[in-house]
Amino acid sequence: MTEEKASTSRRPLRIDDEECRRLAGIMEIVGKRWSSGILLALGLGAERFTEIEHRVEGLSGRMLNVRLRELEAAGLLERHVEPTVPVTIRYKLSERGMELLKSMQPMAQYARRWEPPTNQHSAP
Repeated sequence: MTEEKASTSRRPLRIDDEECRRLAGIMEIVGKRWSSGILLALGLGAERFTEIEHRVEGLSGRMLNVRLRELEAAGLLERHVEPTVPVTIRYKLSERGMELLKSMQPMAQYARRWEPPTNQHSAP
């Protein structure tokens, strides 16, 4: 294969500033404490606030509320309000969130294998 053909069949070896900014932006969202756990819980089928809260050990209701709003604002999940008495609110991953989850699963496996356990009560 010639050098010209090789360069057209692969992504360029150089990473531009915009690509770095995009990756840093999504890593900032996912890297916030509890965000990845919430996304993983939604991927496992949790839909309601209490289901998510019970699946993510150590997550308080107050912090769950904050992170759900952030993830919704980032377009990673959708919030559906059902007009029942009392009102039922369900959360689900958006298309964008489902695609992100696919890339997070190998990272979660990596973390389980290579990262040492941390103190549960450490600062965020």
